[in-house]
Amino acid sequence: MRNLNVTVICSQDEVLLLCPLSVDVHQIEEAHVKRFKFLLFVTVLAGFAALGYAGYGDGKAAYDKGDFAAAFKEFQASATLGDAESQYFLGLMYDKGQGVAEDKAEATTWYRKAADQGYAKAQCSMGDAYRTGKGVQQDYGEALKYYRKAADQGDADAQYNLGNMYGEGHGVAQDYAEAVKWCRKAADQGDPLAQTSLGWAYANGNGVPQDYVQAHMWFSLALAQDYSEAQKGMDEIAGKMTPAQTAEAQRLAKEWLPKSRE
Repeated sequence: MRNLNVTVICSQDEVLLLCPLSVDVHQIEEAHVKRFKFLLFVTVLAGFAALGYAGYGDGKAAYDKGDFAAAFKEFQASATLGDAESQYFLGLMYDKGQGVAEDKAEATTWYRKAADQGYAKAQCSMGDAYRTGKGVQQDYGEALKYYRKAADQGDADAQYNLGNMYGEGHGVAQDYAEAVKWCRKAADQGDPLAQTSLGWAYANGNGVPQDYVQAHMWFSLALAQDYSEAQKGMDEIAGKMTPAQTAEAQRLAKEWLPKSRE
């Protein structure tokens, strides 16, 4: 042990005392080494993150252009470095067979990695996988879990799917009110499938009081986005409404504005 003698001047009753202290120099050196290692670790992590994001940007640009071979290469590299967005898109490409042979199991492997990092789109995709049994064994309970994680982050697709799970009683007791609650969140963001489901809820009085004006409004909003399935609902209620009710529904649809994610 190497000791460093340090002289400290202490004041006691106005008398100066010399107080020799013994300090372990090795302890000081070890503390500096630990700090250096920590800073180096943080720097390396930051470097990997930067590389991952750069790879994602190049991959997304190629993907948007339809160059799936180049996109797959970039996403694969940055996904391996841990970039969640790249992991999601790599899963998507395996899921759809874009730039690589379709492989549902491999798709869920990458979706799961991104989902575990809290990436909402990947969580929703894991919900889809468990709901349909594609790439994993069908499990409504797991589907519900992943949908809820994404829905809580405001993902409209997950909110709509979570609403459907409650409406159909898959993995949870059937609850129309809860179904309406989640479908409304997605519909408020402009999701046409959720808007159509909400229209049917109002048309049939499931989870909400029956209201043809509200039903007409939601069907109209979905139709405005070319979602043709909403036409069935519109045809169903057309003969049950007065001209005044139809005019009111049209006014509401015209004034409607999407809400932010919740």
